[in-house]
Amino acid sequence: MRILARGLFALVLTILFQSQLFAEYLYKDEIVHREPFTKDIELLGSELYTKTGIALKLVMLKELPNKQDMYKYEQELLATFKEPTILLVFSEMDAQVDIQVNDNTLYKYFHRDQVLSPVSSAVQAFLIAIVYADSWEHFNKLRKDYGGTILPLLAGKAKDEQIVGKYAASMYNGYLDVAHQVATSKGVTLENDPGDANQETLFWVKVFFYGFVLYGIVLYIRKKIELRRLKNGETK
Repeated sequence: MRILARGLFALVLTILFQSQLFAEYLYKDEIVHREPFTKDIELLGSELYTKTGIALKLVMLKELPNKQDMYKYEQELLATFKEPTILLVFSEMDAQVDIQVNDNTLYKYFHRDQVLSPVSSAVQAFLIAIVYADSWEHFNKLRKDYGGTILPLLAGKAKDEQIVGKYAASMYNGYLDVAHQVATSKGVTLENDPGDANQETLFWVKVFFYGFVLYGIVLYIRKKIELRRLKNGETK
């Protein structure tokens, strides 16, 4: 009986320990509920905090409580943390993603606007600037707004059974981006971070894809110019 009691006691302690661990950096999860996702966030968050002293916490909500303002919700939550904390929040029903900190000096370790940009690549930003800019100043602003690691993935189409997976991939991608930037700024390497190799692969995939897009645009413009010349030649 004593052996059984000790075994039961050890099991309870293990469960309690794991519950506390899984609530540390994936601070709240009302959407994904997948162990591999939780484990990846916890491993990365724990290593980042151990090596930098900065806590990166992820909150995934179905909906903001009581139709509360996102910024107000974040500030109330951040006030409960004593350690330097970066808070990444996603609310599904409110269709909002945001990043806030409990110490403004933390912004020097990562680029908030870049992470939250709706545009993923420089080529895409340039094309958007060409189409939508209404002034030179606006053009320069749009062409520099890229590097988003969350919203471009969230905006992608997905079947009903794949939506949760899309949310998990998008938020992990953003979480990883922030963690990588903080670690780099602090001069440390994270073993649980795929790192620059993964970013470099994504870069060349984007270059390859958008290279074809630009090539198609050039061919289209050349064809329009040739047709216009032929038309002008026929009317003379």
